[in-house]
Amino acid sequence: MEGHRLAFGRPLLAGISGDRSPLQAAQELFVATTVVLAHDGGADPRLIYANRAALVLWRRSWGAMVGLPSRLTAEPAERQSRALALERARQVEALEGYGGIRIDSGGRRFRIENARLWTLRDSGGVPCGQTAAFGRWWWLEPPRSGSPPPLA
Repeated sequence: MEGHRLAFGRPLLAGISGDRSPLQAAQELFVATTVVLAHDGGADPRLIYANRAALVLWRRSWGAMVGLPSRLTAEPAERQSRALALERARQVEALEGYGGIRIDSGGRRFRIENARLWTLRDSGGVPCGQTAAFGRWWWLEPPRSGSPPPLA
């Protein structure tokens, strides 16, 4: 969460004090309504974090989401524009106002808007991936028949 504050000059989650323990901060981030995801810095980045809001939106368990190539969160037609936005964010360290189309585990499409992308750094300050957060999204199509309910 410190990376977001350094990148954007404000906390990732409004109203949370800076005097909480790392465990409290991790718990607050996991249960936040803001969707938060992070991927590593590999050639084909893999998700290394997804909070509960992300797991519910993509209809995946922690085990199915973490380790997934992050490009698979977008449908094939959207992957190039997604990659370009991530590269722009990498070059400037932080980017606000990103939007795009994503797909859940069943192929249902949704649009995200006003996402923030920023560089994830290890404890030594070395870039090791990227993080994304957004609170605004909507479905582009109705649920498919036979679709399982979202994860709780």
